Amino acid sequence: MQVRIRISVGPRHAGASPGRPSGREPSSLLTEEEPRLSKPEKPTAALGASSRVALGILVSRITGLLRQSVFAHYFGASSVADAFTAAVRIPNTLNNLFGEGVLSASFITVYSRLRARGDGEAAGRLAAAIFGLLAVVCSVLVLIGVAAAPLLVDVIALGFQAERRALAIHLVRILFPGTAMLVMSAWCLGVLNSHRRFLLSYTAPVAMNLVMIGCLTMFGSGAAQERLATDLAWAFVLGSVLQFLVQVPRVLQLLPDFRPSFETRSDDVKTVVRNFGPIFMSRGVVQLSAFVDSIIASELPNGAVAALSYGQTVALLPISLFSMSVSAAELPALSSAVGTQDEVAAFLRKRLSAGLRRIAFLIVPSAAAFLLLGDVISGALFQSGKFGHKEAVWQWGILAGSDVGLLASGFGRLFSSCYYALLDTKTPLHFATIRVILTTVLGVLFSLPLPHWLGIDPRWGVAGLTASAGIAGWVEFTLLRRGLAQKIGPVPISSTYMSKLWAMALSAGVLGYFAKLGMGSTHPRLLAAVVLPLFGIVYLGGTALLDVQESKAFLSSVRRRLGLAGS
Repeated sequence: MQVRIRISVGPRHAGASPGRPSGREPSSLLTEEEPRLSKPEKPTAALGASSRVALGILVSRITGLLRQSVFAHYFGASSVADAFTAAVRIPNTLNNLFGEGVLSASFITVYSRLRARGDGEAAGRLAAAIFGLLAVVCSVLVLIGVAAAPLLVDVIALGFQAERRALAIHLVRILFPGTAMLVMSAWCLGVLNSHRRFLLSYTAPVAMNLVMIGCLTMFGSGAAQERLATDLAWAFVLGSVLQFLVQVPRVLQLLPDFRPSFETRSDDVKTVVRNFGPIFMSRGVVQLSAFVDSIIASELPNGAVAALSYGQTVALLPISLFSMSVSAAELPALSSAVGTQDEVAAFLRKRLSAGLRRIAFLIVPSAAAFLLLGDVISGALFQSGKFGHKEAVWQWGILAGSDVGLLASGFGRLFSSCYYALLDTKTPLHFATIRVILTTVLGVLFSLPLPHWLGIDPRWGVAGLTASAGIAGWVEFTLLRRGLAQKIGPVPISSTYMSKLWAMALSAGVLGYFAKLGMGSTHPRLLAAVVLPLFGIVYLGGTALLDVQESKAFLSSVRRRLGLAGS
């Protein structure tokens, strides 16, 4: 006999019987007339998926760091670097909104659920309709962006004057066609991720990074910085086109009958569009925080905007690798969960708990390394040409500020994915708004008057910006966790487990710090080649000795790959 059910995972009320509706809106697309077609996948299924996401992001981020390193070599922390960094923030923001946020939370959740119900035809129609809608959005974005470039620059870089402002406006107008292609790349990512094809979608940005690196190396020597910045903007456009094109063949294999459409009347399309608004606003207010940081940084001494960008690139690396990979892999699986209310809630709690452990295992040592070895990391990545040791120490302070909220940001991404899987798009928006307001107030306080009160160089206000964002991140995470506990029950993470991670991460960091002092004025990359592996070995070995299963599993995997199993 087939079971017909309705899922409604909402706040638990005393006396409610298991599986009965609680009076709230259903958290699933299933209705009473729709059959239960599948059970949730086993929690281990996403482990391989998250590893593929992490691998794709790792390759992309490594080439991105190489691009930033070459950029720093030719531009340093100059006013031209400020102008290009501010200009490119607009397409990067739109890519983050569409690629990592809106499509992941609105399109993938509906598309994955249709496929879980066996309705591949409806899923294909939905993909075609969303493609058509995005094509229209892209065309409008390009026209608005080119026409409104002066206004956009005045908004994102309030402190820019004269040459910096004029150059930023010129660059924004070049970059906007590339922005459109990044949005279409986000659609490809949504389709590929829904089919659990993670590697290609997350390695596609490598194409853009390589084009930009090639531009810098070919035209950088002897070129005026203003001219080189213009060439680099055109390279960005070409790279964004390639980023889209490398994904298209695989997408068309998954959608053999694909024909773009402008269908907006189907319930599935309406669901995506209805969810789009709150999620776009939620991601938008988070990106607004980055804009606010850029605006505040533009009021600081020359080079502050570029320095903030360098620091954020490094600080976001562990979030992208370890938190985004887990969250991106979990979202389709969480969205496909079916069963009674208690079954779905238990399944979500189990996956979230395992995801939190994986995220913590890798982000905790990242935070310790930023705090104790930030100059080693910055020196290895950027110290060359116009970027000297003084700038590397400056970056250390910025990374130390980012440390404040690193773990909260990592956990928060996973919790937000669970809200989206439950089709609750408004709650994360409310909490993100609180975060942005708090970030803005604290950011102004910590970056502008605080250095003056402390009697230090005003440029250290950039570290105050990153620290203020971290404090606000913890407030947002606390609200997300408390709200989700009301829906599915609490999702704890062992304090003993966290204590083991922090104890070994800090111990490894202190050992690395003294090793750095002992090596003296060694070349920054040679210094990093000794200190950072030492840090990693001590952390992995120590956590394995403390019986941390994630560490044992990682070391066991390494031994197998090296052919040392059983030796």
